[in-house]
Amino acid sequence: MKMNKSLNGSTLTIALEGRLDTNTAPELEMEIKNSLEGITSLILDFADLEYISSAGLRVLLAAHKRMSVQGDMKIKNVNEVIMEVFEVTGFTDILTIE
Repeated sequence: MKMNKSLNGSTLTIALEGRLDTNTAPELEMEIKNSLEGITSLILDFADLEYISSAGLRVLLAAHKRMSVQGDMKIKNVNEVIMEVFEVTGFTDILTIE
């Protein structure tokens, strides 16, 4: 998985490419954990994300929980495969997906 971060004021955008799974989820978790100081809006761009596992979902849930205290979190450009995972797991009711 590749990550591309960009900061615009207090908005952090992280674009993911590849697979968010057991092997790569800890990397995203650490990146989010270390990057949220002073951030009021977190945007995750999934335009190039091909796959998400339960480990990836756990990282999203933790990030959502933290951002609900200090601002908001949005997920953009979700493909059909990942959207189906979100729908089956009920994440469409929890996360803000655009």
